[in-house]
Amino acid sequence: MPAEQIFTNARLVTADRVIDGTLVVRDGLIAAVEEGRSQLPQAHDLDGDYLMPGLIELHTDNLEKHMTPRPGVDWPSASAVLTHDAQIVAAGITTVFDALSIGDVNPRGKRMQQLPIMLEAIASAAQDGHTRAEHRLHLRCELCHPDVLSVFRDLVEHPLVQLVSVMDHSPGQRQFALESKYREYYMGKYHLSAAEMDAFTTEQKANSRQYSDKHRRAVVEECQARGLAVASHDDATPAHAQESAGFGMSIAEFPTTVEAAQASHALGLSVLMGAPNIVRGGSHSGNIAAAELARHGVLDILSSDYYPASLLQAALQLAEQDNDYDLPRAIATVSHAPAKAAGLHDRGELRVGLRADLLQARVKQAQPVIRQVWREGNRVF
Repeated sequence: MPAEQIFTNARLVTADRVIDGTLVVRDGLIAAVEEGRSQLPQAHDLDGDYLMPGLIELHTDNLEKHMTPRPGVDWPSASAVLTHDAQIVAAGITTVFDALSIGDVNPRGKRMQQLPIMLEAIASAAQDGHTRAEHRLHLRCELCHPDVLSVFRDLVEHPLVQLVSVMDHSPGQRQFALESKYREYYMGKYHLSAAEMDAFTTEQKANSRQYSDKHRRAVVEECQARGLAVASHDDATPAHAQESAGFGMSIAEFPTTVEAAQASHALGLSVLMGAPNIVRGGSHSGNIAAAELARHGVLDILSSDYYPASLLQAALQLAEQDNDYDLPRAIATVSHAPAKAAGLHDRGELRVGLRADLLQARVKQAQPVIRQVWREGNRVF
C-alpha cells in the first residue's frame, strides 16, 4: 500500500451529501474529503463512479451454505471460509459479523456439530491474514435450546465475538405468531412429515416454556458484564421492545410489526431488517416489509442475512422508494449505522481520521456494479 493515495473524479457519498470530488488516503486512514478534481498526476481517476464507505454486515448466515453446499455434503472448513470471504468482499463488505447459531431448531440439523469447526476456521483464516474482509463473530442464541447457555459460555470469551443476539423461534409467538406459518415453513425447509412436525412443535413449545426466559436473562447479563452489543430478534409487540430496551439491548433484529419497530426505534434500539426484504419487495415469511418501516422512518440498519450481494442493491433501492431516505441516509444503513450499533467507531463514513474502508461502484440500469474495494487503504477486490 502506498503511503498516500488520491482518488478523484468520484461521487463521494458522505454522511449528509454526495460530493463530486476527491478523497485522499494516508497510511490507511482518510486524510481529506474535498470538492473538485485533483490535477496531480498520481491521482486515480474513478471515472465518475460512486466512492462510498465499505459496507458493514452485522448478521449473515452465508458461511453455512459453503460448509454444507448440499444435504449430506460437508465441505472442508478452510476452503469454505475463503469462498465465503470472497463473496463478502465482492459484495463491497469490508467488515462482516459471521453469525454462528447456538441451538439448532432443525431436528435434522448439524449446526451444533459445525459450530466449533466454523469458529476455528474463521479465526485461523483471519489470524493467518488469508481473509480480505475483517471478520468478527455474532453469536445467535436460540433460547429454547436446552444446551444454549453452556455452549454460549464456552464461546463468548473468544476475542472475535463482538455481537450476541437472543431469539426464540418456537411456534405461537414472535416470527411465528401463526402456527400454520410455522408448520408451512419448517415442513417445507426440513422435509418433515406431519407426524414429525407434530412432535417437533410440541417439543419446541415445551422447551420455550422451560428455558427461554431464564436463558435470555442469563445471556444478556453475561454480555453486559463483557461490554458486548446485544440484539433482540423478531420482536412483535411494544411490550417485547420494552423488554429488550430494559435489558440494555442496542439492536432490534427483524421486528415483525410496525408497532414493534416504532417502539424499538423510540426506545433507542437500532432497527435492523433484511436487505433481501427490500430487493424482493417483502418478507419471505409473511411479516412486515422493510420498505414499510422505511416509510415510517424507523428503518436504521440493513443486513444481507443470507445473500451478500443484496446489501448495496437494497440500499440503492431504498433511496429511490417513497420515503425520506436520500442516498447518504440509505448508505448509512449499511455503513455508519451498523458500525455505531456494534461499537465500531473507527469506520463507516467518509470522514477524515476514519479507516479507509472504501467501495467504488457504478450503477447500470439500477444494478450496482462493484469495481474496487479497499480495506484500510489496501485494495482487496
